[in-house]
Amino acid sequence: MTSNKEQCPRHVTIGLTNPKSPTNVGAVMRAAGCYQVDQVLYTGRRYEQAAKYNKDTLKTDTKNAQGKIPLLAVEDFINIKEILENISSTTKIICVDLVEGATPLPHFIHPPQAVYIFGPEDGTIKQQVIDYADDVVYVPTVGCMNLAASVNVLLYDRLAKSSVMQESDGQADDVLIRQSRDTNNKVKVKTYTGN
Repeated sequence: MTSNKEQCPRHVTIGLTNPKSPTNVGAVMRAAGCYQVDQVLYTGRRYEQAAKYNKDTLKTDTKNAQGKIPLLAVEDFINIKEILENISSTTKIICVDLVEGATPLPHFIHPPQAVYIFGPEDGTIKQQVIDYADDVVYVPTVGCMNLAASVNVLLYDRLAKSSVMQESDGQADDVLIRQSRDTNNKVKVKTYTGN
């Protein structure tokens, strides 16, 4: 019999390697909410230490995604599929970092179930985690982006390449726009009748 976690058609987890900035973690949480991520995991103690001294820890999460999406500390990302019960055995582990031999993000095909592990703001992912991963990708930029920007770019790329976007029609897009935009935004594209 297949377990409930094996039946999940889409599951996305973001893994942050020893993040140091509560501002970045807050922005990652906001991205997680925008792109329907199931959970955010982090390793290390720097984020927790910084959060102790900053009562507005996740102030960049203006949509309060941390109230809906779990933000969980884990010991390490090595063998993460075996450690967490809510991650299917069919989930792919994808490291995202500037690592030699990595696949450029524009060429990468996203799996339905994935744990995307990002390197820290001031370092890189451990070699053991890279070796454990199913794939390693990088965002081809000149220089490196900050952590939250990298998460946003990867999640947007995943969405842009998804079947949801391939099958999109204008009316569904307008519904999504109305649900997602700020309450002060009522702007529409002018429709031309032609001459």
